[in-house]
Order: sequence, then structure tokens, then C-alpha cells
Amino acid sequence: MNPHAAVADTVTSSISLVEYSRDDYRETRFDSVAAGLAYQPALPNLWLNVYGLTDPAALQAIGQRFGLHPLVLEDIASVRQRPKVDDYGNYLFIATRVYRYQDEGQRLVHDQVFLVLGQGFVLSFQTRPLGVFAALRERLQAGRGLVRQLGADYLGYSLLDAIIDDYFGVLDQFNARVEDLDRQVLGGHDRFILARIQRQKQDAMRLRRALVPLREVLNTLVRGDYDFFQRDTLVYLRDAFDHTLHLIESLEAAREVISGMLDLYMSAQSNRLNVQMRVLTVITIIFMPLTLIAGIYGMNFDNMPELHWHYGYFYVMGLMLAIALGLLLVFWRRRWL
Repeated sequence: MNPHAAVADTVTSSISLVEYSRDDYRETRFDSVAAGLAYQPALPNLWLNVYGLTDPAALQAIGQRFGLHPLVLEDIASVRQRPKVDDYGNYLFIATRVYRYQDEGQRLVHDQVFLVLGQGFVLSFQTRPLGVFAALRERLQAGRGLVRQLGADYLGYSLLDAIIDDYFGVLDQFNARVEDLDRQVLGGHDRFILARIQRQKQDAMRLRRALVPLREVLNTLVRGDYDFFQRDTLVYLRDAFDHTLHLIESLEAAREVISGMLDLYMSAQSNRLNVQMRVLTVITIIFMPLTLIAGIYGMNFDNMPELHWHYGYFYVMGLMLAIALGLLLVFWRRRWL
């Protein structure tokens, strides 16, 4: 079995092969399985990237070429794998997730990214082109950085680092949405504000369910439990691990803001209700004595004092107006209005 042989996918998928050394770089894209099977790489380090995980035949062919365990192929075919790392002796299998905002930033969705790290080769599987590894591909092609200088283990670290960097962009969008929502809570004019707070809370939980296992994956790699990474690469893995901790701390801070936002919203709603009830109470108190006076003089009795006053109507209306103005003055001085 030649692990440096590349395999192509069918029309439903796209496969690209990057082979490189210190002084050379080649990238090949295949549009047929036969072309991929016939190709023989000439450079020592390989990166095989697969877009689209819907073709079992293509996955089986790749698995046969690189000696992948059937459980690895089963995990790759699944779209709901939590981040993890598995050691299969000759290679490491790493499952990760990346997130995107869709529908003009209204919906947070995730995509699976799988990595297989072996001696001299790295395989990456993505559900669709996401642009996560675009900057890394440009560095490889231009020969910038250390990717071309070091082995496939550094390429594996670089792919993980690109995934972590992508989380920073997603978290920036998430924090911007949280800040925007925080400014709208006190206004209380959006009747869907509570649903939006709940959506942000769910998004935070989803991001946390991806970042915490990813932290454990990196922690396992940093401890040196696997022989795949060289000592020089472990230093960079520790930096990636620190970045993951920073992401989780930032996410936890945002979650606390969301929780406080929910309490603030409920307090604001309660305070707004109290203000409305106070205004209604003031109006009721003002009209209570007026209703009493109108009720007394509206009784149908023949013998009733003041009933036949010539200016009785104007006296009563004046009295009612004086009482109303007096109560309004009292409430205004007490700042109830």
C-alpha cells in the first residue's frame, strides 16, 4: 500500500492534492476517480483535501489507499461528530467542528471537519468548501512561514490552528450580536427581544459544546501522548491550546452577559409594568372622588339639599375640577407622574 497515492472523488465531491517540500509546491485537482488512482506524487509531504462526504465509494477508495479503519470512515460519513482524537497506531484521527452565521447572521450552523494525521501525509475532509484553510494554502504556495520547512506534523498543527482562528471570527460576530442585543434590552420596544435572548443563549451553548471538547483534544496532543508530533511542533500546539482557553473564557464571559441580560430584561419588564400600574392607579384615584360626587348628586330624590340651587351645577363642576387639580399637584410633587 502506497500512502502517497491520491484518490479522486466523483462529481458530487471535489478532491485536491497538495504535495510539497522545502523548495517545491504542487497542487493537483482531480475530476475523475481514474485520474486520481493513476497519479503518483513525487514530493515527500502530502495534503489531501476532500470536499463533500456523500460518496461512500470515494471514502472507501481513500480508506484503502491510506489504510483507514472502517470506524474512521464511518465517523467521516457522519455529520454529527463531537470533537475528539483517536489513535489508530499509524495515524491520528481528529474530528472537529466549524461554525458559520447564515441567513444574514440570523442562524448559527456548523460543519464537520475531519483530519487524519499520518507519517508524511495529512487528510482533511470537509462537508463543503468553507474557506477555513485558504490562508494556509496561500502560505504553502508562497513558501511563507514554517509549513514548507517542517514536516507533515506541523501541517497538522497548522490545520488545527486555522480552525481555532476561524472560531475567533465567529466569536467576534457572536459578541457583536450580544452587545447589540444588550443595547436593546432596556428599550424594550422589540416584542421579540426575549426570543432573541434565548437564541443567543442556545448559540452560546452550541459553541461551548464544540470548544470544550476541542480544548481536551489539544490538551491530549500537548501532553505528548502520541508520537506523531515532533518536539518543536509541540511548542506551537501549546500556543494553539492557549488560544482555545482564550476562546472559552471569552465565550463564558458572553454567557454571563446573556444571563444578566435575561435578568435585566425581566426586571425592566417588571419595572415598566409597575410604572403603568402606578399611572393607572393615579388616574383611578383622581376619578374616585369625582365619581362619588357625581353619584351623590345623581340620586333621584325629591327632597335633597342643594338640589335646587341656581348655580349648583357650576359649583359642583368647580369642586370636581379643584379636587382633580389638587390630586394631580400632590401626585406630581410625589413624582408619581
